Amino acid sequence: MGSFTAAAPALAAAMLFGASTPFAKRLLGDVDPWLLAGLLYLGSGVGLAVLSLARRGLTHGPAAEAPLSRADLPWLGAVVLLGGALGPLLLMLGLRQTPAATASLLLNAEAIATMLIAWLVFHENADRRIVLGAGATIAGAALLSWHSGTLGGSWGTLLILGACLAWGIDNNLSRRLSAADPVLIAMIKGLVAGTANLGLALIHGASWPGLRPVIEAGALGFLGYGASLVMFMRALRGLGAARTGAYFSLAPFIGAIIAVSLFGEPITTRLILAAALMALGLYLHLAERHEHEHAHETMQHDHAHGHDAHHDHEHAPDVPAGEPHSHPHTHRPMIHRHPHYPDLHHRHRHHDHA
Repeated sequence: MGSFTAAAPALAAAMLFGASTPFAKRLLGDVDPWLLAGLLYLGSGVGLAVLSLARRGLTHGPAAEAPLSRADLPWLGAVVLLGGALGPLLLMLGLRQTPAATASLLLNAEAIATMLIAWLVFHENADRRIVLGAGATIAGAALLSWHSGTLGGSWGTLLILGACLAWGIDNNLSRRLSAADPVLIAMIKGLVAGTANLGLALIHGASWPGLRPVIEAGALGFLGYGASLVMFMRALRGLGAARTGAYFSLAPFIGAIIAVSLFGEPITTRLILAAALMALGLYLHLAERHEHEHAHETMQHDHAHGHDAHHDHEHAPDVPAGEPHSHPHTHRPMIHRHPHYPDLHHRHRHHDHA
């Protein structure tokens, strides 16, 4: 799989989420921030539910994506709790005590948390090129987000960093679910997060806006949060958490470019420097070539796949012939050498290989 092909879902996720930010800012004039968060998430969940039902009605025969299994449910519960409920709640509490500019800068800690947890806890491989690329991308995002001012209240700062930690853990745990249907997972997260944030906003006295802002927020949430999360889950499947997090940290730059081109915001020196840093980070990641001899142990799982070097297996008569398709299958043990990422089939520890 080529570098760009593997990175494409992560870049699409960053583009969709980054593009949603300037449009969401325009809605803040009409909608309470906490209520807007609920509408965005709920729009994501409802939109994906409609998409899932339409897909089920149009698809004949077995689905291409693997369903959630009983073993996935604890992981799904943790992901929904951390990423769908706890993260947004900590962010909203932190925003009460923290200037908006400072909060934008602090939110870059999510990418750092995602990568550090992936490297230190889940032992994803990271050579010098990947670390430098991630550092350049995050530095560009931090520079882009920085305005001026103090760090604000220390409790607000800690709460926002807590939200970033929750999302960093969420991103890594989501990797455990990446073999299953990403639309279903994103739909559940959106519905839970949307309902939770909407309820909390109404409890704290937020008032309903007009119908038009509600529809616009729902549509924006479907694209910027729902479709983006589906792409993020697909990227986790092929890249692992650290590299997906690094690509996703391009989102602030994408949002800034849209703000400049559509809403007439000025091109600044900071924007140009951030673009250079992020371009360097993107180049270092796309130019990665990680290759070494590695062993695959016997593995049985279910995920969407085509027939490649890792899927040379026989099929039962009822298995669909088209590709990609999904069914439980067993991987035979093998030893071979080829370029690879920490994807579903290459989650082995690395020692002297880079």
